[in-house]
Amino acid sequence: MEEIDYNVSERRNYRYYDLIMAGFVIVLLCSGVIGVQKVSMVAGIPFGTAILFFPLSYLFGDILTEVYGYARSRRVIWAGFSGLIFAAFMSYVVVALPPAPDWPHQAAYDLIFGNTPRVVIASLIAFCAGEFTNSFVLARMKVLTGGRWLWMRTIGSTICGEGVDSLIFYPLAFYAADGWSTSLLVKVLITNYTLKVSWEILATPLTYRIVNFLKKRENEDYYDRETNFNPFRLET
Repeated sequence: MEEIDYNVSERRNYRYYDLIMAGFVIVLLCSGVIGVQKVSMVAGIPFGTAILFFPLSYLFGDILTEVYGYARSRRVIWAGFSGLIFAAFMSYVVVALPPAPDWPHQAAYDLIFGNTPRVVIASLIAFCAGEFTNSFVLARMKVLTGGRWLWMRTIGSTICGEGVDSLIFYPLAFYAADGWSTSLLVKVLITNYTLKVSWEILATPLTYRIVNFLKKRENEDYYDRETNFNPFRLET
């Protein structure tokens, strides 16, 4: 019988993996720096505007783990983590630089971006905990279900991951912050969590199409049967 080299997949070059990684990092930076600063209200319901695109990061995470496996998803999560660190550092530098005497907008800049380091630090902690929870749950459910019922593991992993993310992020980022009462924080937390999970449910048909496309084009459908789930490893 011909011996199978199980390390072949580790040396493969994928056509779309890098593009998904780039999309993941872009979405994460936009949600962590732009959208998360503002609370909007529609039909009397307050919500953080990051809800417009942050759930895409979990969609990317589901797709990465489902197609390429937990280890490659872990590399993407660390890439996003590095991007957020850079964004936090640069926001601090830009805000701290003295404004030109004839530039009158420093106060507005401080108001919008002065809280960014705290928000990004909270994002870093919540992001890592939530994304690794999401990826781990999906990977384990895939093995346990034998690859059946994709909808169950994408939604189930999002329920767990977004729950961890929300419970960590909002108190760390906004508790006692200017303009954030405790009641508003709780309302936004519950509303955004509900919307994020609902977003994942509504995106299920799209998830199926993308996953099936990638599995066919990449000739990959990874099962994490012997994966080391240590989040601090970078090796695939």
